[in-house]
Amino acid sequence: MADPERTPGRAPSTPDAVRDRELLARKWAYLMSGRIVVAHTQERLDAELRARLDAICEELHREPPEPERLVRLGEELGSLGYVGEDALRCTSDVLGPGLLALPEFRSAERAAERVVVGLGALASGLLAANRRAVFEQQESMQLTLLKAVRDAKWRLRESEARFDEVVTSSTSGVLIVDLNGRVLRANAAIGEIRGRTAAELADRSLFDLVHPDSAPALREAMARLLDGGQERVRQSQRLLRRDGDVARISLTTSLLRDADDRPAHFVTVVEDGTELMLLQGELHRQALHDVLTGLPNRQYFGTHLETALRRADPEHGVTLFHLDLDAFRMVCNSLGARAGERLLVHVAQRLRGVLARERAMVARFEGDEFGILVENTATTPDVARTVAAINAELAEPVFVDGHGLAVSASIGVVRRPALDLPPEELLRAADQALRRAQAGRRGQWELFHPEQDEADRRAQALAVGMPGAWEHGEIGVRYRPVVRFGGGLAGVAALLHWDREEPLGHDECVALAEQTGLVLPLGEWLLRVAGGQARWWRGRGGVDAPVAVDLSAVQSGDADLVSRVVRALDDTGLRPDRLEVGMPAAVRSVAEAVDNLAVLADMGVRTALHDFGLGPDDVAAVEGLPVRVVRVARRLVDHRAPYVEPLLAAVRAAGATIVVDGVRTAAQADWWRAAGADAGRGDFFGAACPPADVAAFFG
Repeated sequence: MADPERTPGRAPSTPDAVRDRELLARKWAYLMSGRIVVAHTQERLDAELRARLDAICEELHREPPEPERLVRLGEELGSLGYVGEDALRCTSDVLGPGLLALPEFRSAERAAERVVVGLGALASGLLAANRRAVFEQQESMQLTLLKAVRDAKWRLRESEARFDEVVTSSTSGVLIVDLNGRVLRANAAIGEIRGRTAAELADRSLFDLVHPDSAPALREAMARLLDGGQERVRQSQRLLRRDGDVARISLTTSLLRDADDRPAHFVTVVEDGTELMLLQGELHRQALHDVLTGLPNRQYFGTHLETALRRADPEHGVTLFHLDLDAFRMVCNSLGARAGERLLVHVAQRLRGVLARERAMVARFEGDEFGILVENTATTPDVARTVAAINAELAEPVFVDGHGLAVSASIGVVRRPALDLPPEELLRAADQALRRAQAGRRGQWELFHPEQDEADRRAQALAVGMPGAWEHGEIGVRYRPVVRFGGGLAGVAALLHWDREEPLGHDECVALAEQTGLVLPLGEWLLRVAGGQARWWRGRGGVDAPVAVDLSAVQSGDADLVSRVVRALDDTGLRPDRLEVGMPAAVRSVAEAVDNLAVLADMGVRTALHDFGLGPDDVAAVEGLPVRVVRVARRLVDHRAPYVEPLLAAVRAAGATIVVDGVRTAAQADWWRAAGADAGRGDFFGAACPPADVAAFFG
C-alpha cells in the first residue's frame, strides 16, 4: 500500500511532514530577509513564504504538471518586495535541494525532474516580475524628471512675476543699476520720493540723485561691493528732490551676480525716513509720557530728576513730592474704571495748575500715584503752603457721570536733598515718607527725615531677615510665670525671643513678623512649641498650669486660626483647657476675630483678652464674649484711679479672671491685689527665661 505522504497531488498529513515543510520555509525566509528590498517583519515574511512553499509543493504534486501556475507563483513572489537577482539565486539554492529532501518527494516518480522544471518556471516568473518592476521604475523616474523640469520652469516664471509685483507695489524705492551706476530700471515708489516719474529716472546716474556731499561715500561703498569686501552696503543718505528739498533716506545696495558668478548689476533699495523719523519721535514721546493724562511717566521723571539735581541752585535746591490719592480705589470700585480715569485726568490738570508759576515737573508714576519735582527759587512757597494748595485744589469737586467727586492726597516730601544723591535713592526716600504719611491716616503729609529713615531701614532689614533667623534657630520661645496675688502659679506665658546681639522680645518679634506676613506661620509654630513644652512639664514634674499664647490683631482675624490651634493640639497632645489663647481687646469689633474666639471657647480652649483698657466698652465686651481671662494692659499698671475697683468687680462678675500685665514692684502688686485683681505677671514675679529655668517657678 502506498504512503499517502508520497502520493503526488496530496498535501502532507503527518506532523513530521508538516514540520519538515515548516523548517524549509523558515530557512528560506531567514535567507531571503536580507535580499528583499521592501522591509518586512520576520513573522510576516515567514507566513508569506510558508504560503508560497505550500503552493509550490501543490503544483509539483499536480498531475499533469502545469508550469504556468509556477510562473504566476514566481510573479507573486516578486511582488513581495522587488526580489532581485540575489534573491532568485537564494531561492534556487534553498528550494532545489530542500524540496528533494522533503519525504513527500523522495520516492515520488520523476521528483528531480519535477523540481527542476518547477524551479525554472518559478525563476521565469520572478524574472518577469523583476523586469516589469524595473520598467515601471524607469517610467516613473522619467515622469518625475519631466514634472521636475516643468515645475522648475513654472517656479522661475512665478518668481520673476512675483519679483516684478513686489518691486512695482513696494512702498520702498527700488533701482536696478549697472556696474557704472547708471539706472536701468526704477519703480514708482522711488519716483514719488524723488519727485519724478520712474521713466524720468532711467539712464540717470545714481550718484546724481543723491546729495553731492554724499556721492563720494556711495561710490566708495559700491567699489567695495565690486571688490568683494562687503556683501551689502547700508547708508543714511540725503536724496535731492525736484523741488529742491532734501529727503532723508536709508539706502541699501547689494551686488547681483550672473550664472558664472561675475558681477552683473546693483540692486538699490531706498526707504524714505521722513515719516519714520516723525513716527520714532512720537513713539519716543509715548514711551516717556503717560497715555491717559499726557504727563511724563516715571522713566522720564527719573531722567529729568537727574538733570535737575545737576543744575539745581546750591542755596535753594529742589523739593520732591510723592502723592497718592486717597479713596481712589473706592471711586473705581463704586463708579467704575472709566470714572477713575476721568478723575485722574482731572487731578493731573489741577496739579499742573497749582505748580504753573514754578519751575516744576508733574508726572504720573503708576495707578493713582503722582510725582512733582520743584526746582526751588527764592520765591518758591514753603512745603506746607504747597501741600495745602494741592489739597485745596483737589477738594474742589469735579462732576463725573453726574457724581461730584473730590479727593485728598497723602504726600511724602523730600526737601532740599543733597545734590549728589542718586535719583533712585531720592525717589525711594520720597516713597518712604509717603508710606509714613499714610500710616493709619489720610490726607496727611510727611517730611523725609534721614534719622527716621535710617531707623525704618534697620527695622525693615530685620523684618526681611527674620525668616532666615527662624530657620537657623535664632528665634526661640521663652516663658514668663503668671503668679496669683495670693500665692501659687496661675500659668505660664509663652513668648517669642530673638537671640541676637541686641535681643528682641515678643512684642518686637510680632511687630516685625507682621510686616512680611511671617506672623501667621510663626504664631502656629509658637502654639506647637508651647503646647509640647506644657505637656512635657506635666509629664515630668506633675505641673498642670495652663500655657498662655498671645495673638496679634492679624492672627486673631486669621480665617485659618481655629485649624492652626487644632493642629497644634493634635501634634502635642495637649488638652484644650490647658491652652490659653489671648486676643487684643481692640479686636472685639472685628467679626472674624469674634467668631474665632467663640469657636475656640466651644472647643474648651481658655480664651483671653489682653491689652485690656478698663474702659466701659472694654467691660461691656467681656459681658458679651466667651472670655475666661482678662489681662490689664501694662500701660495701666500705675493707673490707681478709684473707679478701677468697681470696673474690676464688673469684670469678675462676668466670670473672667483678672491678670495684671507688667507688674514691676511689690507696691504695684499690693495695690492691684487690693483692687480685686487675681494674678499678675512682670519682672516682679520673674523675667522671661528658657524652658529649663521654668522649673524654679513650680516649687
